Amino acid sequence: MPHIALYRSPDLRRIEADAAERQLMRRAGQAAADLATAIRKDGNAPVLILAGPGNNGGDAFEAARLLRERFLAVHVVLVGDALRLPADAADALRRFLDAGGTTRATIPNDTRWSLIVDGLFGIGLKRDITGDFARLIEQANVLAERERCPLLALDCPSGLDADTGALRGAAIRASHTITFIAAKPGLFTADGPDHCGAVTIAALDLDPQSFGGSPGGLVAPEHFADRLHPRRRNTHKGSYGNAGILGGAAGMAGAALLCARAALRLGSGRVYLGLIDESAPLLDPLQPELMIRRPDRLPTTELSVLACGPGMGAGAEAIALIGGACHLDIPLVLDADALNGIAGNDELRLTVRTRRAPTLLTPHPAEAARLLDRHTREVQSDRIAAACELAACFNAHVALKGCGTVIAEPGGAWWINTSGNPGLATAGSGDVLTGIVTALLAQGWPACQALPAAVHLHGLAADRLAARNVGPIGLTAGELIDSARESLNTRE
Repeated sequence: MPHIALYRSPDLRRIEADAAERQLMRRAGQAAADLATAIRKDGNAPVLILAGPGNNGGDAFEAARLLRERFLAVHVVLVGDALRLPADAADALRRFLDAGGTTRATIPNDTRWSLIVDGLFGIGLKRDITGDFARLIEQANVLAERERCPLLALDCPSGLDADTGALRGAAIRASHTITFIAAKPGLFTADGPDHCGAVTIAALDLDPQSFGGSPGGLVAPEHFADRLHPRRRNTHKGSYGNAGILGGAAGMAGAALLCARAALRLGSGRVYLGLIDESAPLLDPLQPELMIRRPDRLPTTELSVLACGPGMGAGAEAIALIGGACHLDIPLVLDADALNGIAGNDELRLTVRTRRAPTLLTPHPAEAARLLDRHTREVQSDRIAAACELAACFNAHVALKGCGTVIAEPGGAWWINTSGNPGLATAGSGDVLTGIVTALLAQGWPACQALPAAVHLHGLAADRLAARNVGPIGLTAGELIDSARESLNTRE
């Protein structure tokens, strides 16, 4: 998959202004009409188009005019005052009316539809949709489900924040979204994937990067393609690093074991497991290759990388172990209870921030909220901003887990991962991710490639299993490990 940059609303508004003479609305209408023609249900049922009070409505009028030229029956519902439309949208409405089109104020009753088009609100929505607009959106959602017809959103589903993926009151649940000029981050994270369906990017013959680059993009294998090559034959276990895993307090040894097994099966030459539980066995019968150590001995082992936190628990011993891990001059992956320990300890926060070796944080939203001293809903309201703030605050590479995991680098670059499915919402899934990134770091991958690659492989493992009907319902974390190994070996 080629690199796909992600642009936020202010940058897109600037690009639109700079390219105003290129008749972008007409181009958007053409692209929308082409896709609408391709996805509509077979038969003679008409197309329902909802046109809003802004330029998104203008795109809808252009599409409606072109669909009528293709001899399709089109019903356009115009919401709002036609006399108050922006100039470009008003011109598009006039062209539609001059071509014989008509508008109505409400959706006709007792009509079957071959396609519903959402042209109500586009990017830049910063207020909640309520009242008549909310009722219209819900009506469109119900009709699309009842008629089993596609619901195509223009640029962004109405009610979805294109910058963050947060919902703004009622929101369209599209089966398809055609987004114009460039991809928007909100389509791929938070609530975006549940509301966008299949996303098509229509560049409108523009190259957004010619107007200025973006710090964000979608994770793609090309970001780490130079690492996906066959191993040389003349190597040994020492060629692939020594990974350390620190965690596994009483009753939580499973988290550390999952992490260690993933680190081993994803290619670490050796894996040393420091289990905090004093009664833990000295052998993993399901993975006897793991070398189990007392936790206080692990930092003195010759390690290439250390992962700290899975099943670690809380308390003075955990804090001391985290502090010792942070002083090691090797890449350090901090997850789970290590993140919680750091969140409540100013000395540890400073120690992490001033480390010289790479630091990687893999929080879920609640852990991120603790690290940022705010509520989880604030993190989820702008996941990109939260991930970037964590990366800057801790001078770390960050993977903010969740739907559309956000990876942020200390320098400000950020990425959204699109692999994965709801099967990952299971106990131990994050521990497996920690093991995967630890394995890549042990094999010499730089942090800026290891973290996005691990997140991608983790999601791809779940996708491979779901394709074989092993999930998403009932998928277990342990099943992800061999699936991720398969993806790494096939260099996907």
